[in-house]
Amino acid sequence: MKIGVYGLGRFGSFWAGLLADAGHTVLGYSRTPKAPIPGVVQTGEDEVLSADALFYCVAISSLDEVLSRTAERIGKDTLVFDTCSVKVYPESLMKKHLAGRPFIPSHPMFGPDSAAAKGLKDLPMIMCPGFCPEETFEAWRREFERITFKVLVMNSYRHDREAAFSQGITHFVGRTLQELNLPDTEIGTVGFKSLMTIVEQTCNDPMTLFLDLQRYNPYTEMMREELRSALDKTMAMIGENRDGSVK
Repeated sequence: MKIGVYGLGRFGSFWAGLLADAGHTVLGYSRTPKAPIPGVVQTGEDEVLSADALFYCVAISSLDEVLSRTAERIGKDTLVFDTCSVKVYPESLMKKHLAGRPFIPSHPMFGPDSAAAKGLKDLPMIMCPGFCPEETFEAWRREFERITFKVLVMNSYRHDREAAFSQGITHFVGRTLQELNLPDTEIGTVGFKSLMTIVEQTCNDPMTLFLDLQRYNPYTEMMREELRSALDKTMAMIGENRDGSVK
């Protein structure tokens, strides 16, 4: 089986190499030249689109344009995956553009930094109920489990709701802390260093990912409003006198 990876940015290059390391024949395509990836054959767009399975590793905000431009050239039996960090929006685009072709919305909830720090074992891999034969869906579930991912099956709405208050809030806090330009200090506590780790992890990703997470997940606005409310309550507590009256 040939696997195509469309988009060889930071995550796409990592994902293509990971699949190659897992023993698959991997074809990769990028509109701009990329450094060689061990085990990955970088080839033309049409070759990647005709692979047995095709992973789109493009920005959330680019997926509509990419699908509209390439959908008619995807092999009629090619199984299509997206790897976006939100799921409701990509699922709607694949229904719109793929016209009955099989697809599985997916989200590898990790990247090169997480894999380098912890290894692949038990990293969460989300699969949403597929628009494909059940046996195909189960075969890919088993394959991801063979690679040692922890596979979680859930619908797109549940994914986005939970991701908004986990991944979404982490990236929001990380970017907010970065805006403070907090200096390193010899008296930094363990907790402070943990906060700086969040900044490093989230801000190592492209700004496009942060903006897309906030703009294309239908639940992130709610998350931000609840975070604002919690901050207001905390600020109000600080403003209280010891007897409970407000200063």
